[in-house]
Amino acid sequence: MHHRQHGWGGRSARMFFRGGFPSRHELLERLESYQRDLEQQLADIADVIAHLRDSDEGQPQQQI
Repeated sequence: MHHRQHGWGGRSARMFFRGGFPSRHELLERLESYQRDLEQQLADIADVIAHLRDSDEGQPQQQI
C-alpha cells in the first residue's frame, strides 16, 4: 500500500512541532526556512528546464 503525503511537499507537518508546540517566533522561523528551501528547489528546477530547452533547440527532433 502506498501512502500519499499532502500539504508540506513530502514533509510531515509534524516536523514543525517536534518536542512540543513551538512558539509563534519559532514556528515563523521554521516556516520561513522551509519557504527558502522550496524557493531554492524551484529555482533549481527552473534551471534544469531552461537547460533542457536550450539543449533541445540545438538538436534535431528525433522520430519515434
